[in-house]
Amino acid sequence: MERIDFTDRVVVVTGAGRALGRAYALDFARRGASVVVNDVGADVTGNSADTGPAQRVVEEITATGGTAVASTASVSDPEGGEAIVRTALDRFGRIDALVNNAGILRDRTFGKLTDTEIAGVLDVHLRGAFNVTVPAYRSMRERGFGRIVMTTSAAGLFGNFGQANYSAAKMALVGLANTIAIEGESRDVRCNTVAPMARTRMTAEIMGAAGAAVDPEHVVPLVTYLCSPASHVTQQVFSAGGGRFARVFVGVGPGWYGGPGHLTAEDVAGHLPAIQRTDPFHLPRTAAEEAELLAPYLEGQGARG
Repeated sequence: MERIDFTDRVVVVTGAGRALGRAYALDFARRGASVVVNDVGADVTGNSADTGPAQRVVEEITATGGTAVASTASVSDPEGGEAIVRTALDRFGRIDALVNNAGILRDRTFGKLTDTEIAGVLDVHLRGAFNVTVPAYRSMRERGFGRIVMTTSAAGLFGNFGQANYSAAKMALVGLANTIAIEGESRDVRCNTVAPMARTRMTAEIMGAAGAAVDPEHVVPLVTYLCSPASHVTQQVFSAGGGRFARVFVGVGPGWYGGPGHLTAEDVAGHLPAIQRTDPFHLPRTAAEEAELLAPYLEGQGARG
């Protein structure tokens, strides 16, 4: 297999001062990329700021002959997102790949969540992804090439106790990535989503002793590949951790067709097992494709089940 090379490529990684983001940035640099290392240096709840983490990663990269520059702009600020991308364009003249990795936690059970805890998490994870990706995407489309990776979570894909705000933000990123992938494909802008299972400040309490087996380095190969010119994968979600990589997907089962007549809640109750079937399933790429699954029934070709 030919080595995946990032020579003359420019990659922006948000939340790159520690753990996963740092591991991504170091691997991109080892492969020849010029890297914008973005991190505000906040604690896990998003409070305080420290320029140290981003600068230390830059120093790690440059100490081994790599090229990197630090950015401490906040992804949660629209001007900060513009500034992050502008750093890449001003210093290196282009942006080839973006990894949206910045994140915070403000966990609390749903009934006790405050507006501040909801807004803070959405601002960093979801609005932050918008703030950085919009200017990056525009530049990528103009040049006719780009690779974007969003960071989701098992909490977003499947739910997790005490993380309603985080879960909502993380699942929203899947929808955002899917639409970017659809709109960007004609200009070779690919967008995918990765759900890491890795030991970080944000997962330390959840994983406990099991965290020792899931080093951030185990996620790196997938993200590196998805950001490379070698990858033409788009609009997919992957789970990665501990050396295992797997696709995660939203599918549509065969369902039950009750016909065009008047249906009742009792009809639904009586056919619930058929409605809940997951095999065989379909993987529509767009909302329109999902709607097309109904067409055979409307044309009289489908079975009532």
